[in-house]
Amino acid sequence: MLRTEQKIKNLLRIAAQREASDLHLVVGRYPTYRIDGKLYPLKEDAILTPAATREICDVILNEEKKKQFEKEGQIDFSYNFEDKVRFRVNAFFQQGYTSVAFRLISKEIRTLEELGVPETLYDFTRVSQGLFLMVGPVGHGKSTTLAAMINEINHNQEKHILTIEDPIEYIYEQDRSIINQREVYQDTESFQTALKAVFREDANVVLIGELRDLDTISAAMTAAETGHLIFGTLHTNDAPQTIDRIVDVFPAHQQNQVRAQLASVLLAVVSQRLIPKIDKGRIPAVEIMIKNHAVENLIRENKSYQIGNVIETSSQEGMVTMDRSLSDLVRRGLVSLETASSYSRDAKNFETLLKY
Repeated sequence: MLRTEQKIKNLLRIAAQREASDLHLVVGRYPTYRIDGKLYPLKEDAILTPAATREICDVILNEEKKKQFEKEGQIDFSYNFEDKVRFRVNAFFQQGYTSVAFRLISKEIRTLEELGVPETLYDFTRVSQGLFLMVGPVGHGKSTTLAAMINEINHNQEKHILTIEDPIEYIYEQDRSIINQREVYQDTESFQTALKAVFREDANVVLIGELRDLDTISAAMTAAETGHLIFGTLHTNDAPQTIDRIVDVFPAHQQNQVRAQLASVLLAVVSQRLIPKIDKGRIPAVEIMIKNHAVENLIRENKSYQIGNVIETSSQEGMVTMDRSLSDLVRRGLVSLETASSYSRDAKNFETLLKY
């Protein structure tokens, strides 16, 4: 076990040194790092055996988590490395073998300015209630951007901030705000159970790690309706898909009522992609939909497919399409044309935007 502990330390230390976003441990492969979106095997290390990945799990899991892992076949948890770096970890079985994925979480919470996201997002840290959604694929910085927004409130307002996460990612240092962080399965039974308790905990701002199911989404919208500022994430691609996903979670007979409720409480939907830069690192391309009267009416009338047109024609209100964000990164010399094109939603529209 001592050799295994040392191996884990070496692998995680390299992840931090190389600024990897992820470390993958898979039987039959070298330990593999994801750096700037690409996978790099650590060929100076040994190819992982079934015994090696299993021993790694045995070291990093406590007895309670081992039982959960054996019962459910996968487990999410956070892992502190020498009190310097935090990782979000997922261990899972595949073909009878154990695999482990580590996601590096920076100890430092960067500001929105440092992240390179539009200053428009600052506006949503100053409102008192409503639902703000950050969407996009896994690994594209949703949690990092939301952490920056939460910390903006923490440093500038006297609020009670409550986070409900699975597992807890960023650790906040309380400043002008009180911050309580609850981990699902450790501090609370579920997202929805924790959300129901929000009404008795005098919270002003609530961060929900993920809007996973009907009960969580319903509780989040009710909280946003009753005086809370709710931040949440969804694994959707854009604003129309996000709205449809939320509505479709509910039974058909409730969907008209849900559209009306969502139209009322929604503040904005921000879709983010981390794009490889020309030199090194990644930079966010961001689509921003801000609810206005037109968007509100389209949600109520079940015409979310028309929201893209509103975003396109509402730049003066702070809205930005993904293609416009990508074209701006190309013009600034931060992202190559080829790379940006691969993330574009509409190739012809993207080419047109580059001409102006």
